[in-house]
Amino acid sequence: MPRLPSAPQLVVLNKPLAGNLGLEFDGLTSLEIADLLSGKKMPPGAYPIAQAYAGHQYGHFTGLGDGRAILLGEQLTPSGERFDIQLKGSGPTPYSRRGDGLAALGPMLREYLISEAMHAFGVPTTRSLAVVSTGDPVFRDEKLPGAVLVRVAASHLRFGTFEWAAAHRKIDQLKALADYAIQRHFPESIDAGDRYLKFLQNVIARQAALIARWQCLGFVHGVMNTDNMSICGETIDYGPCAFMDAYDPATVFSSIDRHGRYAYGKQPSIAQWNLAVFAEAILPLLDSDSTQAFEMAREAINGFQVEFDRAWLHGMAAKIGIFDPQAADEALIRELLAWMHQARADFTNTFRLLDPEQASSSVDPTFLAWDAAWRDRLSRQAHSFAESRQLMHEQNPRVIPRNHLVEHALEQAWSQGDLKPFDRLLEILTNPFDASMELLESEQQPAPAGSARHQTYCGT
Repeated sequence: MPRLPSAPQLVVLNKPLAGNLGLEFDGLTSLEIADLLSGKKMPPGAYPIAQAYAGHQYGHFTGLGDGRAILLGEQLTPSGERFDIQLKGSGPTPYSRRGDGLAALGPMLREYLISEAMHAFGVPTTRSLAVVSTGDPVFRDEKLPGAVLVRVAASHLRFGTFEWAAAHRKIDQLKALADYAIQRHFPESIDAGDRYLKFLQNVIARQAALIARWQCLGFVHGVMNTDNMSICGETIDYGPCAFMDAYDPATVFSSIDRHGRYAYGKQPSIAQWNLAVFAEAILPLLDSDSTQAFEMAREAINGFQVEFDRAWLHGMAAKIGIFDPQAADEALIRELLAWMHQARADFTNTFRLLDPEQASSSVDPTFLAWDAAWRDRLSRQAHSFAESRQLMHEQNPRVIPRNHLVEHALEQAWSQGDLKPFDRLLEILTNPFDASMELLESEQQPAPAGSARHQTYCGT
């Protein structure tokens, strides 16, 4: 059961999401909503549980589970979709591993902000329904105000959920788990002859598409352990994540990722490694012959690169105005990325400021050579430069969660009780492609030169 907060207060409520879920808060006061969404009062029909799972953390297997999260239950929307509703930071569970199971206000607002931005970018993601302050302190390096995040997910089935079942060598439970996942997330596989192989292939395809979207946005997840990878292909667990400013494949933000295992440029290969671990967990379901099961899994995992390359090429090509990319376009894209790396150019702004209808003002000979080749490529497709420009503006956000802006908004919220910077940032990040929204120049720029290197932290 969630720990009872002493004085819950509603900090932010996602009313559009609540409406989509079919949750009716009309007629309730802010305090009554806070009681329901903090664990102080259980919603009718709720059966709170903490989920068990295992996982490979930085490549090492360990038993885990929800250390500070409680699944309240499932919500059926008016359209018949099913979603998990979970409290994060709601107190200790059987899997807390000597932790307090609590969360501070700043990190919970951070997950709310970034997960909603990811949704606005069109990235499959868990969503944030609310943040509720608890009225209780949380002790980290300093005394902080406590809070609970209400997280919404298509489900909380992780790669590590299957690792847990496999590690306990209960094949019947592993099969039941896979059947449930197929029914909930991949119903098209129910009647497939090789339903578990099809299940594996579907998971691989969704992960390839997801990681390609991350790469196209300059998003660094930061902690791609197998327990932080969702079966249904949603981005989950926003602890040490951040977005790149200057393009660099070696970008790492997490304070504990000292060797760069989860650097931006390594995310595709790590995803494939994680999928291999998942495939290993379900080997007994693929075939009773272990050798045959291994070969089936190996062939499926090898298909990840093909799926990812296709999704990445289409995503990156659209960012530079190409509608129907060809294999040769990969070289053009990688030449631009190489220039960006050498010039330490801002990832988001470089793409956003490309304009096929206007000559470049750059004097950099390397960029000008690329620009000429790019315009030549655009001239050879059936679409006009104006249509390419429109495509680019649909793919390249005007704003991203700039690290320094996020941290300023959070610091003002938890230390000063001032939510205005947070509300403003939330407003622009949930409308990142809206050309009519007036933006300050400072809202579109990276941190000032000389700023300290940004770091993020797990478990805060």
